[in-house]
Amino acid sequence: MADTSYLDWPFFEPRHRELAQALDAWASEHIPQDHGHDVDAECRALVQSLGAGGWLRHAIAGTAEGGAGDTIDTRAICLIRETLARHSGLADFAFAMQGLGSGAISLHGTPEQRRTYLTRVAAGEAISAFALSEPDAGSDVAAMACAARADGDHYVLDGEKTWISNGGIADFYVVFARTGEAPGARGISAFVVEAGTPGFEIAERIDVIAPHPLARLRFAGCRIPAAQRVGAAGEGFKVAMRTLDVFRTSVAAAALGFARRALDEALRRATTRRMFKGVLADFQLTQAKLAQMATAIDSAALLTYRAAWQRDQGQTVTREAAMAKMTATENAQQVIDAAVQMFGGLGVVSEQPVERLYREIRALRIYEGATEVQQLIIARELLRDAAA
Repeated sequence: MADTSYLDWPFFEPRHRELAQALDAWASEHIPQDHGHDVDAECRALVQSLGAGGWLRHAIAGTAEGGAGDTIDTRAICLIRETLARHSGLADFAFAMQGLGSGAISLHGTPEQRRTYLTRVAAGEAISAFALSEPDAGSDVAAMACAARADGDHYVLDGEKTWISNGGIADFYVVFARTGEAPGARGISAFVVEAGTPGFEIAERIDVIAPHPLARLRFAGCRIPAAQRVGAAGEGFKVAMRTLDVFRTSVAAAALGFARRALDEALRRATTRRMFKGVLADFQLTQAKLAQMATAIDSAALLTYRAAWQRDQGQTVTREAAMAKMTATENAQQVIDAAVQMFGGLGVVSEQPVERLYREIRALRIYEGATEVQQLIIARELLRDAAA
């Protein structure tokens, strides 16, 4: 295992340290390092493996449904994502989407919804997805156009969603649609839509630089029972934001995992690459870069686990989570870029660890709120506090 001295920080309890160490040992044995060509099959296999290993229990809330606790332990999911990301970006993705895709049900689901979906998610027997973004409504959720019309004891969904992770392989999707109780973000509701429901189709599969299941969804006269609504009518925006608040800090943790792996690879390269009768690490330029990389990682880790600890204490962490997400993803991009540079030409060879990290980190600066959106959130919170 890489440097784990951060586990001794006061943010963590003994159970967190034991969790991180046990997962690292398990991941070393069960997570493949080589990626094949069938990403869908790999992702399904990873979900099943993570479920069988007991790790997906931490992604849901509710011991009755197989969860590790009645609430989601933010520090636990951050440590899991950091550890998995260091081993495999796809493994981190598989874990994260089980939590994000079912998060609305963990937070607002009815007892029947919780029994039906969360138990299977925790066991790795069902794959979940979170369907919020649209072609013209990403960060601006109030611009959502996908609509759900009440029709007796059903709702009828029409519209599209895009950039939906697990699109095409998920067994169910938590879909957000405009129901019209109020203008803007206040007139949105959340629904569970199962794969194969008539009127619901995968309109397009989307290929990205770090392959994972991603798709555009289309709903055309898609009828679903009103019992599939998650939370109260018109409160979908609140459901979505509460779900994202749980998992946003864990995006920072995944970035930490990528960055720590990049530093490990850079240290290995610097201490073994022979140059000019010495090794790369002998040069002060290399030493300075390694120092910058380590400092960037620790500064991001402090912000990340501060936010995770605060949330587990029941505090509101809107500003702190935004700071962590912004800093960790931006710093990880810089650390990984520096690692690629140390590898020279080998650093851009397909499927080399640092080349794969270079592709995997880029999306984290965009999804669940781009860096620029995090800056707006931080400034908004600062200004509100100043006005108060």
